[in-house]
Amino acid sequence: MTRVLVTGGAGFVGSNFCKLYKERNPSWEVVAFDNLRRRGSEINLSDFAKRGIRFVHGDIRHLSDLQDIDGRFDIMIEASAEPSVHAGIGGGTDYLFDTNLSGTRNALEYARRSCDNVVFLSTSRVYSIDPLRNLPLSEGTTRLEYTGSERIVGISARGIDESFETRLPRSFYGASKLASELLIQEYVFHHKLKAVVNRCGVIAGPGQFGKVDQGVFTLWVARHLWQGTLSYTGFGGKGLQVRDLLHPRDLFDLVESQVSSIEKYSGEIFNVGGGPDDGSVSLLELSRLCEKETGNALSIKSIPETNPVDIPWYISDFSRAHACFGWTPKTKVPEIVSEISNWLKANEALLKPLFA
Repeated sequence: MTRVLVTGGAGFVGSNFCKLYKERNPSWEVVAFDNLRRRGSEINLSDFAKRGIRFVHGDIRHLSDLQDIDGRFDIMIEASAEPSVHAGIGGGTDYLFDTNLSGTRNALEYARRSCDNVVFLSTSRVYSIDPLRNLPLSEGTTRLEYTGSERIVGISARGIDESFETRLPRSFYGASKLASELLIQEYVFHHKLKAVVNRCGVIAGPGQFGKVDQGVFTLWVARHLWQGTLSYTGFGGKGLQVRDLLHPRDLFDLVESQVSSIEKYSGEIFNVGGGPDDGSVSLLELSRLCEKETGNALSIKSIPETNPVDIPWYISDFSRAHACFGWTPKTKVPEIVSEISNWLKANEALLKPLFA
């Protein structure tokens, strides 16, 4: 019997992976490992029980918690993280680095003895802030546009690729994930661990308990649905900043292909996201989609000042993932917004207090 371990398994991406593995492979044993620190993650536990997903309460910061899990796993999805790019800015970094760096080391130590294949979920935030802030952009009617007027390594009309600048400061969060990537490559080289790394853009969809600092796209839909308050923050406060959105289902499809050919690509890194076309959106455009979906228009505040770790434009160039695995994301932004809205409506009594 195939066995799958998902660290951070009760979180947004982790829980989606657990459910998708079980739906597509009912006979497999799927184990979700999580410390339940993030508010809302506990909601997934009853659903796990109904689906036959085993939950193990543990903390990635403690290797002994992982070692208490019995048996060997065919696949480990390392999705545990403190996911906020604001973490450690103006405050302590203990939990961030204990989770994102020491936690990765613990996962790798466990995996080299107990897991055959590892997929690590990293982030586009490993790329340096100043080069991203200084991209040649023009202000369009509803979004910032990449002009392509300068030749810059790692960027084209398709977006940011794996060769973009990582040597300059990024954020404590981005630094923790980049350091984890380096650790993984060492374990692949020295311990022959089979692992791949995915630098994910914004992952969005139903099941995300969004906040301003992480999961803002889900929060945006929720605030429109229940008529809360929102602000366009930074870069003039116009809502023109752009991101591409990746549905967990599309990421899962890629991971399945990666695991099946991991011998060939072990130690390699892939940029993964929704891409430049129907997979990208500005906050202003998102507001219009939310208005159409919910029937509610909000008066959104404007805060021109920009947070030091915010960036104006990021779109993932997933060309390498497409070339290696034939992968292309299928879920476009309007569909993601609709799925989030339907999830919120179907669970209003449970979810509305979390998004208040």
